[in-house]
Amino acid sequence: MLTNKVFMKKTKRGNILKIVREHYLRDDIWCGSGACRKCSLSENDIILDGVPESLSEQYDFPHYLLLDTNIILYQMDLLEESVVRNVIILNTVLDEVKHRSAVMYKRLKAVVSNPSRKFYTFVNEHHKDTYVERMPGESANDRNDRMIRTAVGWYEKHLKSGTGRSLRIVLLSDDVDNRNKAINQGLIACSAADYIKTARSEYANLLDKISQREGSGEAKEPLFPSHLTASQIHQGIKNESLLQGAFLASRENYLEGYVRVEGMEKPILIQGRLNLNRAVDGDVVAIEMLPEREWKAPSDVVLVDEQNDPGDLIEPDPSFSAKPVAKELLEPTAKVVGIIKRKWRQYCGILLPSHIQGTTRHIFVPAERKIPRIRIETRQAATLLSQRIIVAIDQWPRHSRYPQGHFVRALGPIGSKETENEVILLEHDVPHNRFSEEVLACLPQLPWIITPEDLKRRVDLRDITICSVDPPGCTDIDDALHARRLPNGNIEVGVHIADVSHFIRPGNALDREAASRATTVYLVDKRIDMVPELLSSNLCSLRGGEERFAFSCVWELDDEANVLHVKFHKSVIKSKEALTYEQAQLIIDDRSQTNDVAVSLRLLNRLAKILKRRRTEKGALVLASPEIRFHVDSETHDPIDVKAKQLLDTNSMVEEFMLLANVSVAEKIESEFPECAMLRRHPEPPQTNFEPLVKAAQHQGFKIITTTGKELATSLDVAVNPTNPYLNTMLRILATRCMMQAVYFISGTLQREEFFHYGLAAPIYTHFTSPIRRYADVIVHRLLAACIGADSTYPELLDKKLNSNLCNNLNYRNRMAQYAGRASVALHTHLFFRNRSEDEQAFVLFVRKNALQILVPKYGFEGTIYVTGRDNQEIRNGVRFVYDEEQQTQRCGDVVFRAFDPVTVRLSLDSTNVQHEKLVFELVRPYIPGFSVDTGDSKKEEAAAATGVETPAKRKVDPTPTKTKKSKKGK
Repeated sequence: MLTNKVFMKKTKRGNILKIVREHYLRDDIWCGSGACRKCSLSENDIILDGVPESLSEQYDFPHYLLLDTNIILYQMDLLEESVVRNVIILNTVLDEVKHRSAVMYKRLKAVVSNPSRKFYTFVNEHHKDTYVERMPGESANDRNDRMIRTAVGWYEKHLKSGTGRSLRIVLLSDDVDNRNKAINQGLIACSAADYIKTARSEYANLLDKISQREGSGEAKEPLFPSHLTASQIHQGIKNESLLQGAFLASRENYLEGYVRVEGMEKPILIQGRLNLNRAVDGDVVAIEMLPEREWKAPSDVVLVDEQNDPGDLIEPDPSFSAKPVAKELLEPTAKVVGIIKRKWRQYCGILLPSHIQGTTRHIFVPAERKIPRIRIETRQAATLLSQRIIVAIDQWPRHSRYPQGHFVRALGPIGSKETENEVILLEHDVPHNRFSEEVLACLPQLPWIITPEDLKRRVDLRDITICSVDPPGCTDIDDALHARRLPNGNIEVGVHIADVSHFIRPGNALDREAASRATTVYLVDKRIDMVPELLSSNLCSLRGGEERFAFSCVWELDDEANVLHVKFHKSVIKSKEALTYEQAQLIIDDRSQTNDVAVSLRLLNRLAKILKRRRTEKGALVLASPEIRFHVDSETHDPIDVKAKQLLDTNSMVEEFMLLANVSVAEKIESEFPECAMLRRHPEPPQTNFEPLVKAAQHQGFKIITTTGKELATSLDVAVNPTNPYLNTMLRILATRCMMQAVYFISGTLQREEFFHYGLAAPIYTHFTSPIRRYADVIVHRLLAACIGADSTYPELLDKKLNSNLCNNLNYRNRMAQYAGRASVALHTHLFFRNRSEDEQAFVLFVRKNALQILVPKYGFEGTIYVTGRDNQEIRNGVRFVYDEEQQTQRCGDVVFRAFDPVTVRLSLDSTNVQHEKLVFELVRPYIPGFSVDTGDSKKEEAAAATGVETPAKRKVDPTPTKTKKSKKGK
């Protein structure tokens, strides 16, 4: 059967074009029921059980569930439960879900593809009895609802006549209007909540998974201002009375956040609960600027919402005092007036114990401090109180202090290392499921060998002395190097990178999975690979003594490290040694070693020092960050020792040649593909970013100039205090925190001057050297292969828009991987300090209004010593600290704390908050009676203070300077 739709369209030239759309309808589309004798279908087509089992006591007759679109969009956590079976999904609903939410569509497809779940997709749009035309004046949504009701009615009649059994259809819909119309037509319809409320006792816990979206409870007194409607927001943005941007909640103060507005140098401050107006971190919001008289200064208070549930009250904001603030400290401030797009996700955390016996209403506390607490209903509280759980937000009504949500699932016991690792991965959105069979099917078969045909297409470098230099225990070896003298006296240097793109072909399942994961994630005790282990640790890894495919970048250099010539080619190599940084350093330093490996390493090391000096002269920054290395037990994987990472000459040696390779490849691919080369840029920070660095240096008598990268690098170099060797490292740590994030981009989307990499002082840069662990490098390999004729292009590789979207995912995954790594370090720090405490040399990093932020060089740890009492009372333990906002100091009697002052702190673990175990920093020296930890020497210190002897806070302590390791792979 064929239906036609004819309409006229006017072209740009004014011609009238007649368009005919044909829609084919059939009468032989099967219903999917195993009980049906009317449809012509084979056994393989049967999906739904002939006698479906009911979950419900009220709907205790055999029936199939047919879902409305809103059930899939908002009740997917329920649908993913294995007991929900025998479900019909209309292709009308499937298409609408695909259009409205790619995430929910993917989750639904995963359920539908599982045969044991008995989910059947019925193609109602092409069945002659279930297709309906859209009526004049009818909205697309109303037509879809009518299609759904028509399909329910057809199924009812079809099953009655085709099965000889009393089989019914229950329409699940959270749309009240659609339900009422269905019931008026004599159909069975109910909401998801009503259906599950009648579930048999063994399924009662399913009610916890219901998303409560009906009814907002507006009868209660509203606590927040109303949000503007979509049309009001659109009009406000159009007439420039409103601005829009992504809301970023503060980690240090739950009553504060910022909105980044495109085109504005600094983000806009949002301060106070009412001005935040139910915005959640990540939401795209509409904001209204406040008049200048209402602008605020960012809070210098560290404020964490750790009180017990106060109920639905909006108490005064405790973080903001009413005292006047200097005008130069005020920042443009706004209030949230509407939500453009919610970025809610599932959150990990714990339940708070309730004071009301037998209640089902509970408060959930997310692990991420930037997320507000969430109200949920659960009947499993007694079990879940000791568990880490996952919760989703459903809505945030005006009358509720907290958003409302529902329980999704339990992860495991609180404090268990396995559970906490799972929390880290989930909270940072790290894809960590096992690779699917479809992905694994793309891997080469073992045994894998290099064939004569492979050698014909590659340069054979197996006889050259090539070796790799990596951290201890590294199994995913991306890169190897060589250096040798040429007959003409120059030096040949080669960087050889694992040829991952040979094994990952464009568009296959392995390629799609690698693009989605984007990066390998390194935790302290495990890594989450971007590609399966067969590639990452075996066939692609440039292991010592094994033949491997590589992509080589080979330069001819003179003795001053000037590049005379560069060439690129696919190669076959056989690494002579897989060395650690320490092993390579020992070979370089041991002059008795004169073999080919030693000669190559010494050449590389000498040239690398020249390259580094030249880069820094051009303005490249040498920054620092506190990094630590754990030594873990080989069986339990628990940390047994921890220390700051050490930097050797070999670290810098490898880094310099990785940087040179990345620059050389960037120049090549951009020259060949100026519109679609994947590059990496590091934007210059706005000058306001440097204010904390400049102020901190001024207090130490140094002037940091930040107008250019070269001036910044020079002024950092001279900011050295012989009595405090760690001062320069701390300044560089501060400088690192002033930086913008380096990001991937496509060359055709920006002007040439915007390609600049600020940190490296490089006009153009990319990532080529780590394709095992970064998908960006895989794309760069494909572009470079096309440049030299080693492989062909394909349409997606040259699609500027498609690859710009890919860059967005790469940047997001890269950022999340960094955060996950830091969270893993924090977890293992807590494990290490359980049942132990240590006194360590430390420094004041920042002085806050209510706290001192401390850095411990030995471990690279940071922590906070609060100098005020609860609710920021000025007196703590009978001791009063006075904060000088202008000088950025804290004074207690004669003791003054400034940034970079040396102190001694005691480190121990506070486990009283099971959600957030924290490393506690207590002041040991300078000794302040009633505030410092009382050691055996406290009386001597008091006596010294009384006689005018200088306290440790006033004199400088000479700590052992600690260098920090940089990644060898390039920034």
